Amino acid sequence: MQTASIPKNEEERIQRLKSYSILDTLPEEDYDNITKIAAEICNTPIALVSLVDPERQWFKSAYGIDATETPREYAFCSHTILDPDELFIVPDATKDIRFRDNPLTLSEPNVVFYAGAPLKTKDGFALGTLCVIDSEPRMSLTEGQKESLKALSQQVMSLLELRKQNLKLQEANNEISRLNNELNQFTHRLTHDLKTPVRGINSLALFIKEDIKDSKENLKTIEFLDLISSRATYMESMINQLLLYSKVTNTDVYLEKFNLKILLNDVIKNCDLQNKLTVNLEELDEEIYHSKICFIQIFQNLLTNSYKFNDKEMCEVFLSYNKKDNILEFVYEDNGPGIPEKYYNKVFLMFETLGETNFKNTGIGLATIKSIITRLNGTINLSKRKDNKQGVRFTFSIPKMNS
Repeated sequence: MQTASIPKNEEERIQRLKSYSILDTLPEEDYDNITKIAAEICNTPIALVSLVDPERQWFKSAYGIDATETPREYAFCSHTILDPDELFIVPDATKDIRFRDNPLTLSEPNVVFYAGAPLKTKDGFALGTLCVIDSEPRMSLTEGQKESLKALSQQVMSLLELRKQNLKLQEANNEISRLNNELNQFTHRLTHDLKTPVRGINSLALFIKEDIKDSKENLKTIEFLDLISSRATYMESMINQLLLYSKVTNTDVYLEKFNLKILLNDVIKNCDLQNKLTVNLEELDEEIYHSKICFIQIFQNLLTNSYKFNDKEMCEVFLSYNKKDNILEFVYEDNGPGIPEKYYNKVFLMFETLGETNFKNTGIGLATIKSIITRLNGTINLSKRKDNKQGVRFTFSIPKMNS
């Protein structure tokens, strides 16, 4: 028996093999299908996806035998990887000086005929083979069988490359999750640490104002205290909305059944908007399966914005809902002052306040809505109302979820 020599690029070859994290993994149907097809095409009882590491050849897929590995010094595949560009064919191992006394030839699985196609990486390293085996001698394979074996070996490499890419994506996702968790912890700590002094400033301003409110000489001071109080209130609002943005854009999406009309009624009550605005809810009396918390945050931000910025005696909101194919489509309109068209591309940006200086708008609410809808693989757009009346018109579409 002649043991195969070690490839000149063995160290780099082993590094490439390890980069796929494939050794000693469980069987997979995709690889098993390939060995089955290879055996059928080449009319052999055995086909293997074999990977050669420093000590052994390990079988990712084995059709026709129960073995999972053999020592490398016995492996026919060890010879195959020496020439990554060519098929390696042994017509009759019993008459081949290299293999006639090989334990794999003399006993199970009785490798007499062997044909192996190298599993070659894009940069030329042979990781192992896709091989077919028979216990009877054969002249060779037909040209069609040879080409099919090469093509199937390339398919094995495609699966390995896909696996590597998936592993990289998983690592990237894990890193993103880790960074998001750190960001959430930082946001909670920061907002908590900022809330206390901001509230203290506001309370102190109110206490001082109360002490001097009856003094006519202190009108200017009271004006300054009011300004301090309004700024403190604005800062607290911004802190709360930043915390909400971080929470709703990083929390896992949990799906459940809920009624749209009931959800909107609850939002109106919880935001203390009863008798402050009107909403047509009857046509929204329908049950859907989706993320309830996401829908709560979307409508909570929209409704509070409509009320906060409305300049009419009564804030009116008009909602419509359609199911189009596999899409949930909502149209949200109000009778407020509207948003100038020049700002349509800016309203969903974080901290974009459209040039306002009244300290009502933090520029976070619509960015939060946009982020939530994007997480649900949906879209949202701002346009003029169809009846040309004053107010905003948001159209957002979200894919349906199957329960």
